[in-house]
Amino acid sequence: MSLSMYQASVPVFIRALSNLTAILKKGEAHAQAKKIDPAVLVNARLYPDMFSLVKQVQIASDNAKGCAARLAGQEPPSFPDNEQSFADLYARLDKTIAYLKTLKPAQIDGSEERAIELKMRDRTLHLKGQGYLLDRVLPNLFFHAVTAYAILRHNGVEIGKGDFLGS
Repeated sequence: MSLSMYQASVPVFIRALSNLTAILKKGEAHAQAKKIDPAVLVNARLYPDMFSLVKQVQIASDNAKGCAARLAGQEPPSFPDNEQSFADLYARLDKTIAYLKTLKPAQIDGSEERAIELKMRDRTLHLKGQGYLLDRVLPNLFFHAVTAYAILRHNGVEIGKGDFLGS
């Protein structure tokens, strides 16, 4: 049996974002236990010129919902980037997962050759569905999810590889 575009996207996105939620919850619990202002972790970054934890989560969310929508031939839903707390980040991830769950395999399967136009700041990329998913979105989603993990781990949150991978 071959792997479908739906199987390679939506369930993978949901699992990654669900695992990210679990990691964030451990981060919030750590802040409470150590009496650290949660905003310190939400705004933490690995290096001054890197994005903060909140931005990593926003980008992971945007990659998942944007890709799924484009593969389904839909306009991606737009979420404002206004999260400032762990609760806000959970809400964004929940909203993203809820959107992903509205998509059916029939909407995405067969999108391997679908023309995807991705507008960037300084250029527009023209991709095919399969290359967009496998070469751009999955690596980008996991980059931002693992960077969020690394920010929390760097700040003392007791998480490990198993937390990132999930059960």
